[in-house]
Amino acid sequence: MPPKKAAANTSAKVTKAAPAMPESSTTRKASATKITAPATRAAPKRAASHPKKEVAEPKAAPKKAAPKKAAPKKAVTATSTPLTAAKKGTKRKAEEEAEAPPAKKAAVARKIAPATKPTAKKTAPAKKTAAKKTAPATKGIKRQVDDEAEAPPAKMAAMAKKIAPAKKPVAKNTVTATQTNAAATKKTTSTRKTQTEVPAKKSTAKKPAAATSRKRKATDESAAAPAKKAKVLKKGAVINEPPTERLNVYVFGEGSAGELGLGTSKRAIDVMRPRLNVNLAADKVGVVQVVAGGMHVIALTHDNKILTWGVNDQGALGRDTEWDGGLKSVDAAGDDSDEEDDDDNGLNPKESTPGEVDFSAVEIAEGARFVQVAAGDSCSFALTDDGRVYGWGTFRGNEGIFGFNPDTEVAKRPVLNTDLKKITSIAAGANHALALDSNGAVFAWGSGQQNQLGRRVVERTKLGGLRAREFGLPKGAKKGIVTIVAGSYHNFAIDRTGNVYSWGLNNYGQTGVIDNAGEDGALVLKPQVIEALKGKAITSIEGGGHHSLCSTSDGDCLIWGRVDGHQSGIETNDIANMSDDAVMKDAKGEPRIIRLPQKVTAIKGAVTKVAANSDHNVVITKEGKAWSWGFSANYQTGQAETEDVEVATMIDNTATRDVRLNGATAGGQFSIVTAGAMG
Repeated sequence: MPPKKAAANTSAKVTKAAPAMPESSTTRKASATKITAPATRAAPKRAASHPKKEVAEPKAAPKKAAPKKAAPKKAVTATSTPLTAAKKGTKRKAEEEAEAPPAKKAAVARKIAPATKPTAKKTAPAKKTAAKKTAPATKGIKRQVDDEAEAPPAKMAAMAKKIAPAKKPVAKNTVTATQTNAAATKKTTSTRKTQTEVPAKKSTAKKPAAATSRKRKATDESAAAPAKKAKVLKKGAVINEPPTERLNVYVFGEGSAGELGLGTSKRAIDVMRPRLNVNLAADKVGVVQVVAGGMHVIALTHDNKILTWGVNDQGALGRDTEWDGGLKSVDAAGDDSDEEDDDDNGLNPKESTPGEVDFSAVEIAEGARFVQVAAGDSCSFALTDDGRVYGWGTFRGNEGIFGFNPDTEVAKRPVLNTDLKKITSIAAGANHALALDSNGAVFAWGSGQQNQLGRRVVERTKLGGLRAREFGLPKGAKKGIVTIVAGSYHNFAIDRTGNVYSWGLNNYGQTGVIDNAGEDGALVLKPQVIEALKGKAITSIEGGGHHSLCSTSDGDCLIWGRVDGHQSGIETNDIANMSDDAVMKDAKGEPRIIRLPQKVTAIKGAVTKVAANSDHNVVITKEGKAWSWGFSANYQTGQAETEDVEVATMIDNTATRDVRLNGATAGGQFSIVTAGAMG
């Protein structure tokens, strides 16, 4: 099942092991999964109970089970653009010059005495090393820095060429410089992969040190470049308005990675029922929108700040969360001490406590305001009132990190998406994103391996998916799109006439398109109208991992897609009694897929908003109540249950009983509901 994703706007009984999905932040905690997950979010617990072969989806590599963090990797900005032929020529010339002295040295050795053989033998490896180490310098921006670093040894080689071969110290110095330069080059060229070991340095002259100094300077200048604002970004016309109602934020579920934003208290780990997050007090912080990603959360405040908390493994928080704490002195506590610290859960306070996103290195037009935020599994986005989109983090694919844009693998800080202008709405799936512009056109970018982008992405051009591109949906004043929503690996769009389009992964019929629902490798290649939803007047729609749900103007909650993990909120016996057209069963006759949207009858009241993640759902009614059901191993349903909640049940506890709830969003193994703050 696909990786866990965040609800964009609010928000297993298969015999064979589920197909591979990309590693996701939502699989970080092993206890959150009850099955071999086919998705990257909080995995449903029965992914291996059906004989039916699943579609090849991104591989779910388990994440670390504890909130322990390694220092975040540096953001990579190098591109794969080759150096020009001129630069290659320069390098070859430099290498030839560097090789000349050893040749002459060998010649002299033959004429004088055999004692010089060790020197000639020592020179040869230097020649090979230099040639081998400089080869990688044909890729990326940082490779240019390497070229600059190689210049001093080249000059030294030229000098050595002019000096009489009989002067052995010169030849020795040349060898050392070449070897040292090779080591320096090897160190610098490790930009997108794990850094390799640098050869041992030899005591020698000061020349190589100069090369190192020059290289560091060039690197520093390159790193500082983004901070230089050579061009002033002017604010465009205001086309979006920010929300203004301050919210009380209630959280519940798994918080072992700081997803709940409750800080470092031990009570912040497993929250069985909704709890008011005091770190987001309405009178002090004033959150006006909050969205859950796979294992992180992003929120917009009334005073134009963007806060994040949770897992920051691939830069999803957009700020520095390095922390050197968490270690305690055994001597101080005493070897036989069994005292527990009730005030410390071992979490990184910079991740488990809401913090402001760092926009210092990116240009933002003066006076611009943020109006909407969105979150995926390892990425986050923010939209401004003049239609610009900023983002940070990364997208993941079948092989791991896919990249954030063509020039960057992981964006640790916000960057402006220059492909997008006059955007009015944004949405994020697990590893892709959508944007809607003022003309009703829809753009998509990210990983498109399950056709989430609405356009065919082939292996040799897959990086092209990191550029936002428009695709086949109607646009314009009459038929343009007005609403966009992203599920984990499928999407929805509603046009001005009320038609609902869907595309992407359809192995469980989650798109609502029944033609190939449930087939192995089923994909909806181009956006198609969902016939079963025509005339339903959809007010809210959301996609989970392999299921989807919506609310209608009549207050009904409709659901379709996978149901073997109690994703439907409908009793299993009732599903089994549905017609063959509506339900697809497995070899044992057990319901597996709801092909046609069905009403969740257990909900009392008119549903106005829906939220979903991998295998659980939360909906809000007009009466201000929250109902939930589905996978609950980590209390993500808010029902104080670790067993699946089969039938939709109202969330009832003292924190929310007398509160009128107005919104919900679902993460991989946690959920959030909100209520307007009085006054």
